[in-house]
Amino acid sequence: MLKVSIAVAAFAFACSANAADPAAGKEKSKVCAACHGETGISLAPDFPKLAGQYNDYLVRALNDYKTGVRKNPIMAGQVANLKREDIANLAAFYSSQRALATKY
Repeated sequence: MLKVSIAVAAFAFACSANAADPAAGKEKSKVCAACHGETGISLAPDFPKLAGQYNDYLVRALNDYKTGVRKNPIMAGQVANLKREDIANLAAFYSSQRALATKY
């Protein structure tokens, strides 16, 4: 029983230590707002809407721009100096935003 308790406590600590901060992501997103909108809902069809996207998708996309897997000179420049924590925080912020509802 003690081993299980220690394992659970270690897992909980690891998860909380790596938890992203949406508030920090919001602060970091100010530069993104010019193209993607203040809350990630772009009004221009050339720029994707980020609000409501899956967290892991956003992390992957930003990392792919950073490593050059995804090719876009504007985004490459934007993500060049982002740290892993910045990317996690941005993804946490945008994924926590309400997506734009559309009528069909």
